[in-house]
Amino acid sequence: GRYSAGVNAWLISHPGCLPPDMVLSGYHPENWQPRDCTSLFALLNLGLAFNLHEEINALNLIQKVGWEKTAWLLPVYPDEDPPFEEARKFQEIDLTDSMASLESLSRRQFQVLEHTCLGVAASNNWAVAPQKTAGGTSILANDTHLPAALPSMWYLMHLDSPQYNAAGITVPGLPAIVAGYNGQIAWGMTMVMGDNQDLFMEKLLVKDDKLHYLYKGQWHPATARTETFRIKGRKDVSRTIYETAHGPLINAALEEERKHYLRPTQTRLPLGLAHKWAVFEEDTTIDAFFNLGRSASVAEALPHVRDIRAICLNMLVADRDNIAWQVTGRYPLRKKGRGMLPSPGWDGEYDWNGYLDPAQHPTKTNPQTGFLATANNRLLEPDSDMILSSSWHYPFRFERIAALLADDRRHSAETSAAMQRDIHSVYALRLKALLADPGFQAEILNAVENWESEPRRRAASKALQLICDFDGVMSAESGPACLVGALINTAARRTFLDELGPDDSLAWNAFLDNNDLCYGAIMDHPVFREDESPLWDDVATPAGETKADILALALADAWELVCDELGDDPDEWQWGKLHSYFWKTEGTILSRHLGLVERTAMRLLEPYFNRGPYPAAGSYSTLDVAGFHLGKNFDVWLIPEMRMIVDFASNEPLIIINSTGQSERPSSPHYNDGIDAWLAHEYQAMPFGEDNISRQYTRTITLVPH
Repeated sequence: GRYSAGVNAWLISHPGCLPPDMVLSGYHPENWQPRDCTSLFALLNLGLAFNLHEEINALNLIQKVGWEKTAWLLPVYPDEDPPFEEARKFQEIDLTDSMASLESLSRRQFQVLEHTCLGVAASNNWAVAPQKTAGGTSILANDTHLPAALPSMWYLMHLDSPQYNAAGITVPGLPAIVAGYNGQIAWGMTMVMGDNQDLFMEKLLVKDDKLHYLYKGQWHPATARTETFRIKGRKDVSRTIYETAHGPLINAALEEERKHYLRPTQTRLPLGLAHKWAVFEEDTTIDAFFNLGRSASVAEALPHVRDIRAICLNMLVADRDNIAWQVTGRYPLRKKGRGMLPSPGWDGEYDWNGYLDPAQHPTKTNPQTGFLATANNRLLEPDSDMILSSSWHYPFRFERIAALLADDRRHSAETSAAMQRDIHSVYALRLKALLADPGFQAEILNAVENWESEPRRRAASKALQLICDFDGVMSAESGPACLVGALINTAARRTFLDELGPDDSLAWNAFLDNNDLCYGAIMDHPVFREDESPLWDDVATPAGETKADILALALADAWELVCDELGDDPDEWQWGKLHSYFWKTEGTILSRHLGLVERTAMRLLEPYFNRGPYPAAGSYSTLDVAGFHLGKNFDVWLIPEMRMIVDFASNEPLIIINSTGQSERPSSPHYNDGIDAWLAHEYQAMPFGEDNISRQYTRTITLVPH
């Protein structure tokens, strides 16, 4: 309550001081309420959920290529076979009649994705035990991967009160430190990529003027409730929300008349889609974060970490002498299947049967290896009965972290900082090893020799040689890095577009969306999948292409792509000229949805609001992550939005970098003062010693409750 009162006191005492983009949009904030904190937390949690959009996208893929080929396109780990058994549930389900309905749902989904960070969080973290550090005490490091935003989603805060004293990162609107240090323990997180939500297909019927759904042989009336939505510039709108035994029907709104170009076309749905999410349960997560921040040791913190149920996290915790890892969240126990694809709801076979006991969540304390690390990689063996996710990131970042931490050197804050700026790509080296293999290289060159075009033959041969000579360092100055980055796009197009295209098709865009975070199928096929994949064959040609045939074409395409962007002289190529950081405000990103006057004003002021371009190093597979949108361009959208290191041997253990600044006002000196420090990897201490606090924090505000 006092937190909300403080927000409102500022709004009252600073009339007319809203950020310019809010003013231009015509937004007038209402009083902040305690429930707004929990609503913000719920929205943030939805933004970190992964499987919902993957399941919707999979429906588009099944419609286009059938369930068997779709299995090759689903996210699986390199040592796992395609999930044919999971996809087989669609063997007897005809989606033809629901084509228009699913098309409308998917287009709505892509619009939602434009306005949220749905399913994009990643991150690295590691903790080093005292026996492996130079100072003889623990070290914890964390960098959180989120879309490049101005200002950053994170807000640096040191919250000091009689009951709570902690520093680190928070989300504006949440009065707690979500990753940081409290003088005795440190904590940081990555995403488990947890799958705790499912879509259920429902057979619907209207009888007696009421909506019914089929469940276990009987038609049940759908539960109905009315909700009121407040819409800027218009009257409140009331809508009836229908629910089945599996949750709310998310496609009911599609049956209404289309009144705006952002809305999908009017449809009648032969199949309902109900959304079940484990978060819709009684929850202790916000209290757990508060209690974690009050803990004085790893042993005291772990029970509170286990109470974090709403978010699926790899939480690392450390004190001076101990390190620990704990998986948080709430994971459904499914009667059947893995939940990778929507399931039939009418027979109850795929229903949930409670949740995994938190006591069974993976955990480890003070391992013999002397370190703990996570990077969104798979946490379980492939034959494990426990289902936490099927959407793990490929292990390249984790393998790099483990290799750097496993050596015998004494680790320090400096070595952790070097790891956070590491741009060695394990994936690039795996790709190099594939292309340099004598047998496979001979297959590629044999394919190239059969081409009629001499320029294309030269392009493929030059690209092959340059990648085979590459050291795997994705520096901004590297020329070969340009080809590796380009090959990700060209190999994707050559391998998958013939089945899923054209470029504007829902199936192709669904595929890109499912792979946009970690390039799962894109990295999987060239490096790990042999000729047994049916997707190597180009369906537009009479010949049956092999993996070597397709990669040969993609190599030539990659060379030509880089030449078009940077010129014909490879000595002049630099990855940072192709691959750039941009920071844009939410106001400018969403300005096209404003009125004409507001939209024009925002566009004219874009140079005032936005920052960039800056040359970027790294890639998706490097510790210093710099992800670009697959199939679009090479502009970086996913970055380590925050970097944090806690070295308990230091006088002031916590050092941190935020990616931009702390203000939404471009006239403020703190609007973008974090960008240069972030680019240079210059950390800022957040002190706990009274003398250091008084020296560093020269401008203070003291909040005293009335």
